[in-house]
Amino acid sequence: ALTLLSPQEHGLDFERLLDASAYKETFRQDMIRWGEEKRRADPGFFCRAAVEGAVHPVWVVSDTRRLSDVEWFRDVYGDVVQTVRVVAAEETRKRRNWVFVTGVDDAESECGLDQGVAFDWVITNDGDELALGEQLEVLLQSLHKSL
Repeated sequence: ALTLLSPQEHGLDFERLLDASAYKETFRQDMIRWGEEKRRADPGFFCRAAVEGAVHPVWVVSDTRRLSDVEWFRDVYGDVVQTVRVVAAEETRKRRNWVFVTGVDDAESECGLDQGVAFDWVITNDGDELALGEQLEVLLQSLHKSL
């Protein structure tokens, strides 16, 4: 197994790492270990990468996974940060072909924000497009008001 793994360093197919394929699962634990090593050396490494060159008045930083990520954004940008958690029932996730993997799905990279964060917004995405759209519209209206 690779102890440090980034797609660029090891010639991996980046697009295939983004889906829920067996290809991704083959490398998932190695990617998690690589990310943990980067965070241990520099807790803000991925956060700075996410905002590098950003000049728009609103940014969406998707897929933060750890309390240290949320704390970094709050420390650097203060009260303008809005945290959004998207949730789906386990049954919904299984219909979307999610299968729990011990050692992966119970790791900090997957559940590090399950406790310790008071999210500003919680959006439910259980497959009801109308309900999802209504929730997102309320969020967008709030963001527009804060500009």
